[in-house]
Amino acid sequence: MEIQNQITKHPNGLGTLFFTEMWERFSYYGMRALLVLYLVNHLQYTDKEAGHLYGIYTSLVYLTPLIGGYLADRYLGHLKSVYLGSFLMILGHFSLALETEVTFFLGLALLILGNGFFKPNISTLLGSLYRDRPGLQDSGFTIFYMGINLGALFGPIVTGSLADYIGWHYGFGVAGVGMVLGVLIFRLGAKSFAQIRALDYNHQVGDQAIETKDNFERIVLILVMAFFSIFFWMAFEQMGSSMNLFADRYTDRVVFGFEIPTAWLQSVNPLFILLFAPLTAELWRKLGIANKDPHPLKKFSMAMFILGLGFLVLVWASWGFQEGEKIGLFYLVFAYFWNTISELFLSPTGLSFVNKTAPAAYSSLLMGAWFSSNAVAHYLGGLFSGLMEEMGSYSQFFLLFVITSWAGGLVLYLFGIWFLKKNPRLTQSVDL
Repeated sequence: MEIQNQITKHPNGLGTLFFTEMWERFSYYGMRALLVLYLVNHLQYTDKEAGHLYGIYTSLVYLTPLIGGYLADRYLGHLKSVYLGSFLMILGHFSLALETEVTFFLGLALLILGNGFFKPNISTLLGSLYRDRPGLQDSGFTIFYMGINLGALFGPIVTGSLADYIGWHYGFGVAGVGMVLGVLIFRLGAKSFAQIRALDYNHQVGDQAIETKDNFERIVLILVMAFFSIFFWMAFEQMGSSMNLFADRYTDRVVFGFEIPTAWLQSVNPLFILLFAPLTAELWRKLGIANKDPHPLKKFSMAMFILGLGFLVLVWASWGFQEGEKIGLFYLVFAYFWNTISELFLSPTGLSFVNKTAPAAYSSLLMGAWFSSNAVAHYLGGLFSGLMEEMGSYSQFFLLFVITSWAGGLVLYLFGIWFLKKNPRLTQSVDL
């Protein structure tokens, strides 16, 4: 009975990582909700310039984990890397809060570097806790993802309120406070990871017995799925750029006589995550215990088709749209709903998949490679976002992302069928 409880119970360290990530994401999404609006409304950037800078920043945030993951695997270890990344990001957020353009860009640079050490290693730490209970890992990462989105829910509300009613830099400053709380929680719960070194040693020793060919196939599968995730995140990240500006200018945000601040709408997606993540976590848990969990390739393909539905809502809402008109808030919220469901199928599944599939000696490096695909996607998404006004047709602009999402999902699904037939050892489920 005790062994069975070990298999069906989540590890103790999940709570520490949940709240650490919650506060880090409070900081990140709170700052991100202000970035484009600050550039356009305060620094007087054009939409295209702001979108381009937004794309550069968000892409570099997801590119540096490749370097941070490599350094963690080879020299620093996962725990030290999380601490280092946290302190750099604290400095970055407080630098943004100062009243100069120099410290603004210095802050962005520090956030980019800090995230490189933090992002891949906190996910790798979580995966390490599940090595003796792989059937629960997708469920565990979905719970962890709830922490991400709890922070993402309150971050834009708090920073957006301070920026609107007091000043931009107060909004940026409170993000730094959130990061301080995150690192304090991680330090207080560090005893939960005392077994990580032993697990790393045992895992690496056991991993030497796996054929080199099998390692190569696993790495190939991770890189292929990372490539297709570019199409997903390129579209999904419009929420922080083009969809954010569309909400600001062309959406009726008045509810019961109160005009909702634009930055608050960035909290709709994480609110939906918190509502629906427990359902998907329980679904993956039950399917995992029954050994019927769909292969990540299938979850990815489904996510991309669902994402296309969200942009189809915006195509419909903006069809025949005339300058000076505003769409109902319902359309934007409904689009966020479909985007959220797609995210739940792809993002926590992807984190779990990389942890389960990557050879131990390259765990953080491949997690960094996974986030690097987000870097490409964010940069492309930023470039595309600047085209919204230039295209002259909002429905055609949003239709681009319907096409890229559905086409990518179809190609990935067909590839998955072929690849897993050739490599049956990588099949985690018969339900593809």
